[in-house]
Amino acid sequence: MTDIKSMTQPELAAWLKERGEPAFRAKQLFLWLHRGAGSFDEMTNLSKSLREKLAAECRITRPQVARKQVSALDGTIKYLWQLQDGNCIETVLMRYHHGNTVCISSQVGCRMGCAFCASTLGGKVRDLTPSEMLDQVLFTQLDSGLPISNIVLMGIGEPLDNFDTVLRFLELVNHPDGLNIGMRHISLSTCGLVDKIDKLAQHRLQLTLSVSLHAPDDETRSRIMPVNRGIGVERLFAACRRYFEVTGRRISYEYAMIDGVNDSDRQADLLAAHLKGTPGHVNLIPLNEVKESPLRPSRRVAEFQKRLERQGVTVTVRRKLGGDIDASCGQLRRKAMKEDTLDGRA
Repeated sequence: MTDIKSMTQPELAAWLKERGEPAFRAKQLFLWLHRGAGSFDEMTNLSKSLREKLAAECRITRPQVARKQVSALDGTIKYLWQLQDGNCIETVLMRYHHGNTVCISSQVGCRMGCAFCASTLGGKVRDLTPSEMLDQVLFTQLDSGLPISNIVLMGIGEPLDNFDTVLRFLELVNHPDGLNIGMRHISLSTCGLVDKIDKLAQHRLQLTLSVSLHAPDDETRSRIMPVNRGIGVERLFAACRRYFEVTGRRISYEYAMIDGVNDSDRQADLLAAHLKGTPGHVNLIPLNEVKESPLRPSRRVAEFQKRLERQGVTVTVRRKLGGDIDASCGQLRRKAMKEDTLDGRA
């Protein structure tokens, strides 16, 4: 069955033309899909014969809310979505003064193996489809009743490890007949796949690239992020400089502060040296504890921040949201379904 929601509007027009339908039907169909229609019968401005063709050949993705948790601290909402094949992913809706931001997943599980992240526990199961990524934005908005103005691809999975799907998702979510979320309101996080960073730069998208750095030296970074062993910090920073030169977009460097691992003065100085001459922004993240990990939050966040600032680095400390429901950075994980999950007892 064709995953019709993963198709662009021109692809829909071509698909319809092959079946003897006029091209204008593509926009009508696209609008229905991007408003959350769950069946072709709902598409009342399409002819009955077309709806029958669609039902015979196509499927519409629609995740189910397996669990919904609302933070008592700040109103953050975490969704556990059950996909049509039974796999589950997590999505987080965060409220800021500048608008509502949704953090979405790009894969079921993750194979990158970062020591401080719950998402990689159990490894990668499969890539998400463009429609499954889009559904996280669409149905989070519909279920919560809150308009979404910003998207971060920082949930479960490595977005650049699912490159083509992510590009298709970005095209769909940016479309004026769809959710129409501008590229400057989208952030994409990567652990540093150098070849894919170069490939992404060639598309010259106006999104924000966030690099999960977490250490400025190979010894430390390779220990906590296995992906670095085949890349190296120097190659990663070189790719980031090329990305800026091609796109003109300043990169955000994510840095989880880990006690006794990456929070020394020497490491702050080395990070500042790497960033010298290239516009960038460092986002310090107080480590969120994962029960399976021995790593603990740094007690030197303020000192580390001041040392970077004295060397001309732009630094912020990320506000922690949804900590009481394990919705903070690094805490999302693929959950196994239980028999009682869907009726709310999980």
